[in-house]
This record gives sequence, C-alpha cells and structure tokens, in this order.
Amino acid sequence: MEKQSKSRTWKCFQDQQEEREWILIGRISLSGFQEDDQAASTCVHSRVMPVNSKREQGKDAAVQGTNDSSVVSKVSAAAQGYFHDDFLRHFVCKVSRRAPLINRGYYVRWKAVDHCVKQFFHATKSCSRRQILSLGAGFDSLYFRLHAEGALGGVTVFEVDFPEVARRKSALINSNTCLKDALPDWETVSNQQTNAVFIRSGHYNLIGVDVRKEQEVEATLSRAGLQWDAPTLVLSEVVLTYMETQWSDAVIGWAAKLLSQSMFVMYEQIHPDDPFGRVMQNHFLKLNSTIHALQQYPDTVAQVQRFIQKGWEKCVCLDMNQFYFDLLSEDERQRVKGLEPFDEFEEWHQKCSHYFILTASKGSVNNQALLTLPKASSIPHISPQWAEHPPLVVQPMSGSPSIEAVGMASAVLAPGIILLTGGCGRSGRDTAARVLIKEKDGWKCACVEAYGDKVVSLYQTLTSFPGGGAVLFGGRTSPLNPIGSVVSVTFDPDNEKFQSTIQLSFKNMVCTGTGPKPRWRHTSTLIFYKDKNFLFVFGGRTEKDSVLGDGHFLCLEDNHWTKMTVVGAVPEARHSHSACPNGEGLVIFGGLGKGGRPLGDVFYLRPTSLGFCWETKTLHPAPVPRYSHSAHVINEKLVVVGGVWLQADGVPGVAVINLNTGSCVEIQLDTSSVPWPLMLHSFCSELLDSEGSEMVLIGGGGNCFSFGTHLNLHPLTMDLRPILCYSY
Repeated sequence: MEKQSKSRTWKCFQDQQEEREWILIGRISLSGFQEDDQAASTCVHSRVMPVNSKREQGKDAAVQGTNDSSVVSKVSAAAQGYFHDDFLRHFVCKVSRRAPLINRGYYVRWKAVDHCVKQFFHATKSCSRRQILSLGAGFDSLYFRLHAEGALGGVTVFEVDFPEVARRKSALINSNTCLKDALPDWETVSNQQTNAVFIRSGHYNLIGVDVRKEQEVEATLSRAGLQWDAPTLVLSEVVLTYMETQWSDAVIGWAAKLLSQSMFVMYEQIHPDDPFGRVMQNHFLKLNSTIHALQQYPDTVAQVQRFIQKGWEKCVCLDMNQFYFDLLSEDERQRVKGLEPFDEFEEWHQKCSHYFILTASKGSVNNQALLTLPKASSIPHISPQWAEHPPLVVQPMSGSPSIEAVGMASAVLAPGIILLTGGCGRSGRDTAARVLIKEKDGWKCACVEAYGDKVVSLYQTLTSFPGGGAVLFGGRTSPLNPIGSVVSVTFDPDNEKFQSTIQLSFKNMVCTGTGPKPRWRHTSTLIFYKDKNFLFVFGGRTEKDSVLGDGHFLCLEDNHWTKMTVVGAVPEARHSHSACPNGEGLVIFGGLGKGGRPLGDVFYLRPTSLGFCWETKTLHPAPVPRYSHSAHVINEKLVVVGGVWLQADGVPGVAVINLNTGSCVEIQLDTSSVPWPLMLHSFCSELLDSEGSEMVLIGGGGNCFSFGTHLNLHPLTMDLRPILCYSY
C-alpha cells in the first residue's frame, strides 16, 4: 500500500445513506488505464489531479471530479434497470449499487435529457444534417448509445470538456475495444501542447477546450467540422452552474448568437434558499465546486427570462416534479416504482423540486422540440394564501436536549413527559425508547429502562390512552418488512427511581377479531365512542400496497378489532397524512395519495347512533396539498405544521383551518433563532399544555439526495397563542 499511495490519491464521496464509496483518483499515461484489482471500491477510470495547482486550477479540477461521482451513479441506475445503457459501465472500474434515492434521481435526469434528444430528432427528421453539441460532456455515453440504437442518421456529435477530461476519455476509448468499435473511421489528433480535437470521426468529435473561452471554442469547433447554420442541439447537464455567472451567461449568449437553428437543453439546480437548497449549496462548497447561477436565477421563471434576454426566441422550463408527473406516462412511472423497494418520498420530491430541465430554441424548426406540458397539469402551481400575520417564531427547546432522528412516533404520557419510540438516526434505527422530561431548568432526555416486547421500527404510531400509557402500532424495519403488532407501553410515575430513570414496559397485546394488515406511514387515533375507547387505524402502506384506504377500530377495553358501520364518501387511499381527535370523531388531512401525488383534502369522521359517517370539509381557499406533516385540533381549528408540497414555492409553515367555517390561511415560520436549516418532514409534534398554546417539534430531516444526511439537531418549540386568539 505504501507504493500505491505514492501514485494514487483516494477521495471519499458520501452517498445519501452515508455509506462510503471510495472513488479511485489516480495518474494515467496516454498508453492506457490501470485498474486496482485489490481495491474493494467503486472507481472511476482515473482522474488526473493537478500538482501545485493554483486556486482556479483547483476549482476546475474539483468540477471535473463531479463527473466522476456522476458517472458512478448513472452506472448504478442503469445496472438496476432504470434505463438502458450498456456503455456507461466501460467508464468505471467496478459497478457499485447506489441507494434507491440516488438511482431515481439519476434516472429522472437521464430520462429528461433523453426525452429532449428524441424531441429534437423528431423535429429535425427532415433535415439532411443535424448536430449535437454537448458542453462539459465528461464521460457521457450518449454517442455510443445512439450509435447502438441506429439513431445517428445525419447526426454528428461534438463533445466539449476540459482538455484533461478529453485526454482521459480519448485514452479510455482507445484502450476499450467495445467503445473503439463504435468509431470505425476515427482518428486521434491529440495535441499535447494546446487545446485541441482529441478524436475526429464522421459522427463523433471529442474536443478539449474551456467553454468559457468563446473565440477558442468557436475556432476549435470550426476546425472540427461543426456547421454553425445546421440544426444543433446544445446539451448542458449541470455544467454552466459551476462557472461564475458572467461566464455561464456568456456561453448561453454565444450559443444563441452563433447557432441560428438550435435548441439548448439545460439541467441544473434551483431554489437555493430553502432548507434543502442550503444543504445542497453547502455540499458543493465543501467539494470546492460552488454552484453560482442559483443566486441570480433562483427559479424556473428567472431561468426562462435569462435565456430570452440572452437571445433565445422561446424557452420552457420545468422542475423535475413537473417533468416526472406530466411528461412521463403512468406505465413508465409504475415500471420505475417496481424496480426496487423505495420509501424516501420526501427526499425524492424535494430533490426533484430543486432541479429543472429547460429547453430554449432558435429557428422555427426547433420550436417544435420544446418541452410541452399538458393543458391540465396533474400538479398545477398553487400560490399559498399567506395570512397578513406575523410569522410564528420557532426556537430551540429550553434545555436543548439532543434528538436527531426521522420517522419517530411520540406521545404525551403525563404532563411534562413525552415518550419517543422508533425512528432512524445517524447510527441507524434507534434501539431504545427515549423520554423527554420537563424539569425546573428546562427539558432533558431522561434515562430509560425498557422491558418487554420492544419494537424497533420507522413510521410506527404511538397513541396516548387514558391512565398514562400508550399504544404502539405498525411501522417497518425495511420497506420489505412491515410490522403488524400492537404493543401496550406503560410506566409507573410513582416508582422510587423516577427522578433519575424512567422504567417502561412494552407488552404485545393479544387482540381478537380481524385486524389490519401490517403497515407503516398510517395514523392511529384515540376515539371515545359509547363509553368505550377505540384506536382507529387508517391508511398507510405495505410492501405491496403503495397506499391503503381502509379503517379499523380496536376496542381498548377488550382488545378486540371491532367492526363498525361506516357510511359516507370514504377518503382516498393515502399515507403520511394526519388524523386528529375532534370531539367524539376525528379529522384527516392531506397525505400522499395514489400515484404519489400530495393531497390537500379534509375529512371528518363523525359519530352517529349507528356508527360513523365520513364527511368532506369544503375549504376556502383550498390549502396547498402536502404530506409528512403533523397536525392538532385546537379550539375547532386544525393546525397543520410543516410537511412537503410540490405545487408551491418555499416550504410549508403552518396552515390554520377553521373546521366550522372552512376558512384556511397559511402562516410562515420565523426560523431565525434556529442555527441550522430546519426541515419539517418525517418529524413528530406534541402540545405542551391543555390549552394548546405551545407545541414542540421533535426530529425530522432526511437524506438530501447525494448531498448528505441532514437531521434537525434539537427539539423546537412554537408559541401558538398568536393564532389561537386570531379570528380566521
């Protein structure tokens, strides 16, 4: 290893599960590539690191390194069947499986670009010559894939990247029989001293030039045979954003100026200032690969204006949620859903809301290739009805106990005592229950001694019942292993050890009757009906059912799953919704429905003399659909906190729904006292007093795509008195 360490540098890239994949960064001669057979790693065919580089050279090298990370993830997605590409694997030493969230993220990127390429081919099919100009192409395999598909009739591909990247790719192609066979007429014309054309052939040209140098790019492309008046597709996948904005604007401008019949396709990031956006930016800062254009062009509207101002005639820009739901068929989405177990909806939707696909055109022919949305979008943009009300202040809980986890369940066991079970933290699934206890100087995490049938899972429910205990139901240990057990959790507040340690007893409840199938992301709500306490379980999902819409009543007096007469319009099947006691019934709001679209409806389960009746609540204005939120009914107001939405900018704050009048307002949160990006999804909340004047928010966060895991560090409190005394 000492000998190897002199010739290679190892760099660690962290994926969204914090599993470390080590990518080999080595030196290479033009004679070929060497693979380290002893390395139990994922490696990209070597990347040369500049020695004694200046600051700008170092930044360029860091940007080149994003190519290595990207190709590893694309190879993983292709290997799992998300898309078909037999050539990507030739650009890595070893195929390594990435997490499902990473695979999906790179799938939707690949699919969007592929969609645009096909649209361009269709619009220009009558043209005798067509061109693809791929900027910052890296180890992209587009040419080889199109060649294998027989789709290159009259098409010439020009790839442009840093000279060092082009040199590496040229050497790799030259050393790989499969790749070289796709270029029967190729010639290597590498110039070691200057930026140059590294491969020239009838349909493929590999060019090493810095795209920021306009005159040099123009001259080199002309020498390579690019025809400036021919229909040309310009591709830019997360390339221009790494440049200073003045340079990326210049590239967009010269492409519009020089290419009279062209379409520009760009895939990049947006929304830099919300919590996910801040984590995303910090990630690239750590890699010395700052993403620049975000600040000046923070959303799709700004990006469209940018291209129009730089000389493009028409422009359409969609975030990736819009692309996924409106431009992919239901059959294709179902195919993707069946490829591997998946349960990271919050992170998936947030990733898609922070990336866009853009098409801009010059010339009448290419106008036909622009992205086109259906007349009625399945996720239309909705502007939240923000109230003329000061934001609600959120601040760290007094005592600042440290609790970092997602997917926990919570219940108030007694005033000043909150039980937390399950969830997943930085070390994996939590193995013990935790208890927050209020003392004179603030809240703290009490020592817990847990006995009996403990359940360690995510997305279970924990429901307080009279007498100081709670019922735990469902959850999962993995997306393939849901749990169906019902567990009683009790404690003795009079125990002599109570001041220092809380003893909890977990006991499986033996229930009779026909109960619900094992599930997670459901709700369990306490209902008092005809002098009996019932646990009402609704919705959720299983390893086979993407959403559930069934309801079940467990009588807590005799532990019997009781059949009840329920009439009315049953709510749409859903998971990750909320259900709150309201009188002798309950109120359900939101969730993720069939097809993976958030819901924004309210249903009231009203008790009757014969059973229960579902009633739909009409809201005005309708709230923005959301899921993975929390909610409580306080004085006939449904207070909905946080969650994930797709149809509005920013992030959800607090929605206040008057259950009597149906009025609904959105109130923003003041998080200036929170010293970290606050992510309010996959969290839990409890009211801290009987009046409902203060709420605690516990846990939350998640895997921010490939940018690392972000968990809220401490519980937070929110004063609700301003909205409870306000008339809505």
